[in-house]
Amino acid sequence: MEREIYLDHAASTPVRIEARDEWMAAAEAHHANPTGAHKAARHARRALDDARDAIAAALGRPPAEVVFTSGGSEADNLAIRGVLGARGGVAVCSAGEHHAVLEPVEHAGGATVALDRTGRVAPDELRRVLSDLDHVSVVSLIAVNNETGAINDLPALAAVVRETAPDALLHTDAVQAVSWVDLGSLAADFDLVSITGHKLGGPIGTGALFVREGTVLDAQILGGGQERGRRAGTPDVAGAAAFAAAVEITVRYRDEEIARLGVLRDRLVAGLVERLGDIVQPTVATPGDVTNVAASIAHVMLRGVEAEALLFLLDSEGLRASAASSCSSGAQDPSPVLAAMGIDREVAEGSLRLSLGHTSTEADIDAALEIIPPAVERLLHH
Repeated sequence: MEREIYLDHAASTPVRIEARDEWMAAAEAHHANPTGAHKAARHARRALDDARDAIAAALGRPPAEVVFTSGGSEADNLAIRGVLGARGGVAVCSAGEHHAVLEPVEHAGGATVALDRTGRVAPDELRRVLSDLDHVSVVSLIAVNNETGAINDLPALAAVVRETAPDALLHTDAVQAVSWVDLGSLAADFDLVSITGHKLGGPIGTGALFVREGTVLDAQILGGGQERGRRAGTPDVAGAAAFAAAVEITVRYRDEEIARLGVLRDRLVAGLVERLGDIVQPTVATPGDVTNVAASIAHVMLRGVEAEALLFLLDSEGLRASAASSCSSGAQDPSPVLAAMGIDREVAEGSLRLSLGHTSTEADIDAALEIIPPAVERLLHH
């Protein structure tokens, strides 16, 4: 069998054993619809509530805030479109958001805030944008950028919003964040927080939006009244149980994994620089920095290299990576995140995201350093 070096955890992470086992147990035990009234339904509802409690506890939020969704994109859309539908006004987000935030904001005629060269939102720039707007109803600021790994200073940005647009609700897309930051403290002042399962070892198709008590949203999926009227649809009990198991184990071992993977990430970037020299430009990471950049993401730009061609060569050698966010794969235009950072288009065309996770090993890094430099050299001398 072909060996696989999986360095695309930021797109989706392999399911953890604990989550798989929890899913299988819950799927076998709970066949009834948890919204029913009979005994089997009540048992299923209890399992769903247990999952809700576990996810809330792991992130330091009340269980009543948890609205289960089909994933991060639905949670983001519910946050932005739900607030706009209920309150009207103007939506604002950073220019470095995932498309699930950026497109709803742009579709509603909202405003964006540019990124600085480190890939973050500067408080002064946020203040400038908000000061020029009236009736701002929601401000969305990503916790950890899904392409570069840049970590925003959410408390500082929240303070700016509370001062400049005090009536606005605060939302953060924390889909990429649970594994790398303590959201309980980082996002404590945020009214709405989006997370998903498949970025941390849970199943694809699971997610949640935390909605602070008293926050009114227009439901985007109608027809059943589940999740306190905020999201209709028969709840996925087994998926919620597996999602909760993945969240719990991720949070339990987060500090250890940050330390372990930060070392591997730094060795990967340093190895590429050593072998390829000035061709390699690390995008935001500096050695040892796991406070401002997610420990898992090694994002580099390769001068003179076309990313799609490189990904084809790497894939043929069993190395799975990406050029930008997974939602942008196959696109010919460079990443809008890099454009928002002011990075030259020609340089951005050589972007490569190598992202690590709970299955990553020293052997993966060794293999990557064997495979990537020859592939780059082949393209440069083609």
